[in-house]
Amino acid sequence: MTISPEQITRLKALGAATIHEAQGQKGAVDVGLKPLDPTLRMAGPAVTVDLRPSDNLMIHYALTKTRPGDVLVVDAKGYLEAGPWGDLLTLAAQKLGLAGLVVNGSVRDGNAIIEMGFPVFCRGLSIKGTNKHQPGRVNVPVCLGGVVVNPGDIIVGDRDGLVVVDANEVDSVIARSADRELKEAKIREELEKGKTMVELLGLGDTLQRYGLV
Repeated sequence: MTISPEQITRLKALGAATIHEAQGQKGAVDVGLKPLDPTLRMAGPAVTVDLRPSDNLMIHYALTKTRPGDVLVVDAKGYLEAGPWGDLLTLAAQKLGLAGLVVNGSVRDGNAIIEMGFPVFCRGLSIKGTNKHQPGRVNVPVCLGGVVVNPGDIIVGDRDGLVVVDANEVDSVIARSADRELKEAKIREELEKGKTMVELLGLGDTLQRYGLV
């Protein structure tokens, strides 16, 4: 399914937390995958890579299969003692127009990557490099932080974390997210007028049931 640049821009603006709630609290990647630079946002279709820990041959191959705007999603099996991605691959990805990287493992050259302004989500940093000998797979389903990511799924990431959106559900997710934003805007208006969250969320009966009055 083709996702338009306008849809990607909208998802990026909505943010991971809003999207997660709007799509029924599904698709959240575990909190161990964190942004190198929390100020950057990222959204784009996934190109998935299943590779052997401590080897990045398949990353180099995968970059030949990407298109501008893609997010490279690399399953390095959570291995933290080597970084299969660094500043040179970051430059290569930028030249290809990639939107960002998610790696279930470590990266290296952290400061350089931040200075280059490329969104990267990873589990850690390692100064150790990797080999380029082992085969793997590209554009197959991978399990990332407890969530299955299929090729073409939309990855949205920001300071709060990562969420995966089924490519076939993008329109409905955007609509439900927009509705949620509108609802929250109305709540803010009522809070400014002096209402409490207990009143606005109708929590009075529940609190009373527990004797919290």
